[in-house]
Amino acid sequence: MPHINLLPWREQDKQRKQKIYITILTLVAILAFSVMLLINTYYNSLISNQQTRNQYLNNEIAVLDSKIKEIKELKTKRKNLEQRMELIADLQRNRNLGAQIMDELVKVVPAGIYLVSLEKKGRQVTIQGKSESNNRVSTMMRNIEASYLLERPVLNAIVSAQSNEALNILSDFTMSFDVQSAGLEREQEGQQ
Repeated sequence: MPHINLLPWREQDKQRKQKIYITILTLVAILAFSVMLLINTYYNSLISNQQTRNQYLNNEIAVLDSKIKEIKELKTKRKNLEQRMELIADLQRNRNLGAQIMDELVKVVPAGIYLVSLEKKGRQVTIQGKSESNNRVSTMMRNIEASYLLERPVLNAIVSAQSNEALNILSDFTMSFDVQSAGLEREQEGQQ
């Protein structure tokens, strides 16, 4: 005779499959949650590492900015010092300029010319004087052009004096010329 099972096996099988399904579903949920947690932890660590790098870079940038500012201040100080040194060097070069001009004037002024006044403004020197003849004034201008210290003579005015005495006729003249800076430097190099 055939064997008939009267126990509720379908319900048991259904409950067993349902338990397996719930277990698998729970495992999948746990596994999905674990994967999400791992991914989240991984990306959070990447973000944290990047933030650490960014903070390090920001700190280094701040240090470099302060160094750049300090370098700019040092460059400004250096520029000021160079200007001061140049001013001192100019003063040193020009400290004997008056004496050198007078010494050179003695060399370029020919006999028969008498200087009445001398005025220096910047590099330009203006002289007023008296001359026995116009040829002596032109000789003086040639001497100034040949000088190491003086250059570009310009005769501003020459006025012939009218006198009854033929022997003492002196012409008044005004002349200007420049002082060469290169001539000063050559002279100082020669002295050293």
